[in-house]
This record gives sequence, structure tokens and C-alpha cells, in this order.
Amino acid sequence: MTSARQLKDKIIDAFNEHDVEGIVQGFAPEAILVSPAGIVEGREQIGWYYAHLFEGFPDMRFTAWNKPVLDDPAVTEYMLTGTHDGPFLLADGTVLQATGRHIAVRGAAVASFENGFIVTDRDYYDQLEWYTQLGIPVAVNAPI
Repeated sequence: MTSARQLKDKIIDAFNEHDVEGIVQGFAPEAILVSPAGIVEGREQIGWYYAHLFEGFPDMRFTAWNKPVLDDPAVTEYMLTGTHDGPFLLADGTVLQATGRHIAVRGAAVASFENGFIVTDRDYYDQLEWYTQLGIPVAVNAPI
């Protein structure tokens, strides 16, 4: 029987190969992916999310550096690295054209598992850190 950890590790391998189909096959048909970039539901939207990410960052890598031993959920602390060499859709709906800038963003993912598939994958990373590394101006005097 495949565990949540084994399945998440397969998805990480597919991510690093930029194998969108391999990623999507690890998710349940009705799975939900939640990240600071938004929420995507179902395999088609999840596939679009990853295809878009790889288009904007063609050398993107996911490096897991801590994988606590749990049955379910699979928890992964990681570093995302890549070079912004293509169009990248921002949270406000605008597209940032290639900047050539390199990013290194720390994050954590929590993936819940059911019937051999990931049903929810919740990614936590600092979107401000990501955007700042891309050179996007950030309002520092915004009200709290």
C-alpha cells in the first residue's frame, strides 16, 4: 500500500522532471491545491497551475530538506529555486514577463491522502519573498 509520504515523493520527482501528467496522476480527480497564489480544484486546474509555473520558471526545482515521518498527512519543508525566464501570472491577474531573476523561496507543504491519491495539498510560502526576488515593488506603508 502506498503511503502519503511515498506518493508525495513521487509527485516531487515528477515536479523536478516538469512532468505535469505525472504530477496530476498523484491527485484525486476532485483534489484541491491551496497556495498563496490561490486555490485550484480538480486535476485539470492542478495541471494548468503546474504547467504555468514551469512556463515561467523553466528550470524550477523543488528541494525537500525536511520530511517528518508521519503516515498522513505528508509534510514537506522545501526550497523552490528557479529562474524567471517566461511569463508568470501574478495573484492580481497581471502577467509578469521574464525578468531573468533567480528565486529561492522556502516553504512547507501538507498533503492529505485518501484511497491512493492526494485529496488536498496545502502549500505555505512567503509570496512577498517570491515577489521581492522578482523585483516587484511592494507597498511598505500599507495599513495593517
